[in-house]
Amino acid sequence: MAQTKKISLALSFFMLGLMVGLAQSKRSKGDTYFFQYDYRNAIVAYESDLAKGILNEQQYLNLADSYFKTNNFEKASKAYIELYEKDKLDDQHHLNKMLQSISKSSKKERKDAFLATMSSKFPKEFLENLEFNTQLLSGETLGGNLDFVVFNLKTNSPQLDFSPSFYDNKLLFSSGRILDKKKSSRTNNYLNIYEASVLQDGQISSAIPFSGIASSNFHKATPSYSKELQSIFYVMSNTEDGELSFDENGKNALAIAMQQKGGPLRLLLKDLSTSFYYPFYDYKSGKLYFSANFDDGYGGTDIYFVYTNNGQIMSAPINLGPRINSSGNEIASFIFENSFYFSSDVFYGLGGMDVYKSNIEGDNFSIPVNLGMGINSSEDDFGLVMRNDGDGLLGYFASNRAGGNGEDDLYGFKVDQKPGLRTIALKGKVVKSNRKSEVVEKTAVRLLAMDGSLLAETYSDDDGNYRLEIPWKDQVILEAGKERFSTLNQQLGEEELNAIGNSPFDIEIASYDDLVEEKEGQMVVKMKNFFFGRSATQITPEIEAELDKAVAFVKGFPSVQLRIETHTDSRGGGSTNFRLTQSRSDAIKTYLIKKGVPSTNIIYSIGYGEDKILNNCTNGVYCIEMLHKQNQRSLIVVLNDNVLFN
Repeated sequence: MAQTKKISLALSFFMLGLMVGLAQSKRSKGDTYFFQYDYRNAIVAYESDLAKGILNEQQYLNLADSYFKTNNFEKASKAYIELYEKDKLDDQHHLNKMLQSISKSSKKERKDAFLATMSSKFPKEFLENLEFNTQLLSGETLGGNLDFVVFNLKTNSPQLDFSPSFYDNKLLFSSGRILDKKKSSRTNNYLNIYEASVLQDGQISSAIPFSGIASSNFHKATPSYSKELQSIFYVMSNTEDGELSFDENGKNALAIAMQQKGGPLRLLLKDLSTSFYYPFYDYKSGKLYFSANFDDGYGGTDIYFVYTNNGQIMSAPINLGPRINSSGNEIASFIFENSFYFSSDVFYGLGGMDVYKSNIEGDNFSIPVNLGMGINSSEDDFGLVMRNDGDGLLGYFASNRAGGNGEDDLYGFKVDQKPGLRTIALKGKVVKSNRKSEVVEKTAVRLLAMDGSLLAETYSDDDGNYRLEIPWKDQVILEAGKERFSTLNQQLGEEELNAIGNSPFDIEIASYDDLVEEKEGQMVVKMKNFFFGRSATQITPEIEAELDKAVAFVKGFPSVQLRIETHTDSRGGGSTNFRLTQSRSDAIKTYLIKKGVPSTNIIYSIGYGEDKILNNCTNGVYCIEMLHKQNQRSLIVVLNDNVLFN
């Protein structure tokens, strides 16, 4: 990738000389070079002023950026750190550059030490992305399980070739290749859009300038074709009456245009002081995605979208938020089969720009996952597109990896299935098991390895929503719990995980207070009244249905200690009633143990006979059957209720 390509990538290289008025008011010659992207000469001039002691803090930051742009990461990190320690480096974009520089010039421990001091400066979502991708890229699955066939396109030029887009059976792309061979200076040329036919092996034919858009003598780049709208979206230089348009500071920016086949050119997004990059139109949602460096961003260029009506802008730009955008630069959106692909130079990647994939979940996104080696490399990799091709997929992207023909080359790839390191993503709601319409907030949800080690942890929000994502494992344990609620402990194997896929997976837990009630001055498991047959001890299906509630209760609260007690009415002999109720309590205990309740949870079972009559129906008193039945009861008492949650 060209030295200037971190925010606007190749586009900024060709902006040399266009910021005509900005440098003239600066005191250092280094500023003139810096704002013309001539970073090597900027370094020479700035270092000379630094030795004289006349370099201000902004110019020192420019010097650090110049070191960064020329891959002198040792000097860049030293300058960034010095500014950081003076509290002069508080924007996230430069923090990202500092961490990138440290990563490329120092040991991992030094970067981690700085991260520990600045975590409060980053959004929660960013820190989750960081932790997840760090774990992912340090694991054994770095290269994924896919067999990539990556190939350099034979028609690449010595100049910049990047930003591929499918155009029916052709490929459109941006290039800085020189059309007029008599011109010796690249700075007098502009990016243009080219087309080439896609051949059966994935290679492309000889490229020619694309004639499907309005003619211009200036920038035309980063095309994106919408088959549904029969339109090309691309960026172009701001012009007026065929000449470049400048803002009050002498800056010429890039606008987003839409060219329908056989129709007029329409400017969709234009601001003389702001450049827009990498448009992508999603017909399904009607959203037009693009990159820009607005003041409300999270780092350098962020990805935004606007709602459209068949391409007509219908809203203000909306930032995709900190799940996608980072302290680095995010560019080159592309959607394929409900997955959102983009490129970022955030510091925890494999190189400069890396390609990431995030699943679209309604209006939200999953944690962006680095695609790993194959698509990504230690250099800059960006602008991925793909489509179905036979039994697999055919795709293209740009990279400046070693072995190419030019600065940025187009690469093709073939693969059996969607690229991206495999993950487990569990999401859904935590709800009450007995009333699924009621959500449970602030529930701890964890994924554990089979040895019990913690893989990930989160808490359900106020609406009961939770989400966890980890690198793929064939088996995990899902655990969820909250004080005075049951604990879920569920093993999920490969079959279960594949079945869940990207679907919501609700977690059901029981509220202790919903399952118990106070009776006769003690806390008991909540059950409907049930009755044994006359002088019988058999557990009927009706009794089983109620006792199963006690089985579920113990499963949810495995620390409970129980006493089973049974009572009868005053009819019959006293000793007979004692034996009968003891037998019934023992029968209940036997059933509970048979259904999985550990015997250690049942402290004892007892029959009270007619000792604890609840009404006046004692011996010799006439009572109707309904009143006698009030004394026929079985209770499962929670003995440690008062200390269970201490």
